[in-house]
Amino acid sequence: MNFFLERYSALGHDIDPKTIHLKQCIRVNTIKISEAELVSRLKAKNVSMKKVPFIDFGYFAESRFALSSTHEYLQGYYYIQEAASQLPVQVLSPVSGELVLDMCAAPGSKTTELAQYMENKGQIVALDSNSSRLKALKNNIERCGVKNTIVYHKDALCAAELGIKFDKILLDAPCSGNFVIDKDWFRKRTIKDIKSISDTQKSLLKVAVSLLKPSGTIVYSTCSLEPEEDEEVIEWALDSLPVELVDTGLKIGDPGITPKTKLSKRLWPDKTGTQGFFMAKLNHI
Repeated sequence: MNFFLERYSALGHDIDPKTIHLKQCIRVNTIKISEAELVSRLKAKNVSMKKVPFIDFGYFAESRFALSSTHEYLQGYYYIQEAASQLPVQVLSPVSGELVLDMCAAPGSKTTELAQYMENKGQIVALDSNSSRLKALKNNIERCGVKNTIVYHKDALCAAELGIKFDKILLDAPCSGNFVIDKDWFRKRTIKDIKSISDTQKSLLKVAVSLLKPSGTIVYSTCSLEPEEDEEVIEWALDSLPVELVDTGLKIGDPGITPKTKLSKRLWPDKTGTQGFFMAKLNHI
C-alpha cells in the first residue's frame, strides 16, 4: 500500500481513492444577486441545485453544460468553488469595515468571498507572488463586482513591507494538495516534499501573526491531509508565537489529530464527500 494511504489508515481512514468523487459546487455571489434569484434562474436552465448544509452560500450544482458558460457566471453572479474551499472565509467571518489581508490570493475565489462577507465595505489587501496568476485574480475581482480590494504583486513573506496591521488575515497556505483534486498526487509526492512545504508554511504563519492587530484573528488553511502541513504547523505556532487556538464554529469535519490541535478541523474526503482540507482559527494574544 502507498505510504500516505497507510498513514491515513493508521489515523482511522481506510480510503480507496477510486471511490471518492467530488460534486460540483458553486458559491452564490450576493454582492450581485440574491440566492433565491440565482437558484430560480439556474433552475430555469435545468441546472439541478441543492443547498450545501454546511456552507453559507454554497450549492451543489449539476448541469448538462459547462457552468462557466452561462450568462450568470460571466456576470459574476456565482463562483465555481469546491465546497471545502468555501469554509476558511466562513470561519474567518470578516465584516464590513474591517481591514483584512489575503496572503496568497490568486486566483481569487477566497478574495471575492471575503468581499462578499464584508458587503464590499472595509478594505481587503490581496497578495500573490505569481505574476501570471495575478491576471486571473484581477479578472475575478472585476467579474464579481468587488470594489474594496487592493491587489499587490508581492511575496507574502515580505508582507511586513506594507507597514499595515490587520484585523483579520486569511492564510490559505501553499501546500502539497491532496489526491482528490490531483489524480497523480500519490505518484508525485514524497515525505521530503511535505516537510519542505511545512517549513515555508511556518514562515508564512510567523509573518501573518506579526501583521495582526491586538486581538486580531488568523485562519490558517490547507488542502492537504498531511500532519506536517497541518497539526504540526499549528503546534509550532502555539509554542512559538503569541496566538491561541479557538473553535472554528464548524459542524462538519473531525478534530485535529493531536491533543493541542483538537479545536482545528480536518475534512476527510471519505467522510465529508469534499476534497481533503484543514483549518485552524488563531487569535492574537
